[in-house]
Amino acid sequence: MRRIKTGDEVEVIAGKDQGKRGKVIRYRSKESMVVENINLVKRHTRGNPVQGTSGGIIDKEMPIHISNVALVNPTTNKSDKVGFKFLEDGTKVRYFKSNGEVITD
Repeated sequence: MRRIKTGDEVEVIAGKDQGKRGKVIRYRSKESMVVENINLVKRHTRGNPVQGTSGGIIDKEMPIHISNVALVNPTTNKSDKVGFKFLEDGTKVRYFKSNGEVITD
């Protein structure tokens, strides 16, 4: 089980986009993820008339390391640490360490 899952709202805590927030789009590897509107780079693309694509400069989202983001707690509206615990029925859940609130998926 991952501490941060696809679809979670995260805040960047280190790097050039520090303080920005976005949703996790996908994981690229075990340690890096792509977050919407975070870590944007300019990509120069060549047009291809066969496929109908035009060339130019586009903004592309690149992966960011998992250690540079933190999950946002919706009740406090701040970034927070995440822990794991088992409920009485034996299910493993994520929870916020600041207030002990269980994260619903």
